[in-house]
Amino acid sequence: QVQFVESGGDLVQPGGSLRLSCAASGIIFSIYAMGWYRQAPGKQRELVARITIGGSTNYADSVKGRFTISRDNAKNTVYLQLNSLKPEDTAVYYCNLYPNLREWGQGTQVTVSS
Repeated sequence: QVQFVESGGDLVQPGGSLRLSCAASGIIFSIYAMGWYRQAPGKQRELVARITIGGSTNYADSVKGRFTISRDNAKNTVYLQLNSLKPEDTAVYYCNLYPNLREWGQGTQVTVSS
């Protein structure tokens, strides 16, 4: 059974940084592209970043230049570095395969506020 466990979310001030982690289990992690998604209150979940098995990355325009996705296949973990955070980045952040499976983890809350 696939499982995603996200962590690292917090309350930060605008301009701050966070590093999110997501540990995946129940899959052969190294053979899948992975993505970070987020869902803000009242909005649909959206893809913010993805990384291929070879390490190529792609970002939503809203986070390009501020967020960095990376992966450690030895640890079955995908990371998201969030820099220069803005209030509009406030959301629950999730990881999943790309394209995503139906199963989702609990996510980790990121709140950007002064």
